[in-house]
Amino acid sequence: MASLSPQLQDLLADAPELPLTQRGLRPGRQLRLLASQTPDTLFPGAKNADAAYAGLLLRLGCWAESHENAQDISSVEGSYWHAIIHRMEPDAGNAAYWFRRVGRHAIFPELLSEAQQILARGAPRNWRLKAQWDPLLFIEWCEEAQTQGGGAESAARAIQMAEWQLLFDWCAAPA
Repeated sequence: MASLSPQLQDLLADAPELPLTQRGLRPGRQLRLLASQTPDTLFPGAKNADAAYAGLLLRLGCWAESHENAQDISSVEGSYWHAIIHRMEPDAGNAAYWFRRVGRHAIFPELLSEAQQILARGAPRNWRLKAQWDPLLFIEWCEEAQTQGGGAESAARAIQMAEWQLLFDWCAAPA
C-alpha cells in the first residue's frame, strides 16, 4: 500500500464502499477538502499521481469529477479508471472499449486471486473465473448484479472494492 498523508488516510477511512453504479455515489465534504490540492501535492513521487487522484475522486463519491480527470490521462491507468467509471455509469459498451485499451494490467493477477477468495465466500453459481482476470466478464457480472441484488451484488461490490484498492495503490505507490 502506498504511503498516504494523514489527511488522505482520514478521507479514505470515512469513505463508504463503492456502489455498483454511480447513482449510488454521494459526494460530500471531501471534495471541498481537496479543492486546494493538486495530484502532485497529494501523491508526491507517485507512479501516476493524476491517476491516483482520479481514483481518489471516485472513491470519495465524485463520479463526474473523476470522469473529467480520468479522460484526460493518457496512461494505461487513466484508461483503467475511465473503464471503471463507465462500468459504474453504467455503460457496458464504453467500459469494454476502455478495458480493451488497458489490455493486461499488472494488478490483474492479484485481482484474480482476490476475486477467487471473494467468490469462495459466496456468489452466484454461474459465476466462474477464467485462468486470467477478465474485466469484460466482470462488466457482465456487474450488470447481472444490478438486477439480481443479494449475493451477486455483494460479491460484485467486494470485487470492485478490491479492484479499486489494488489500482489506487498501484497508482499512488512511489515511482
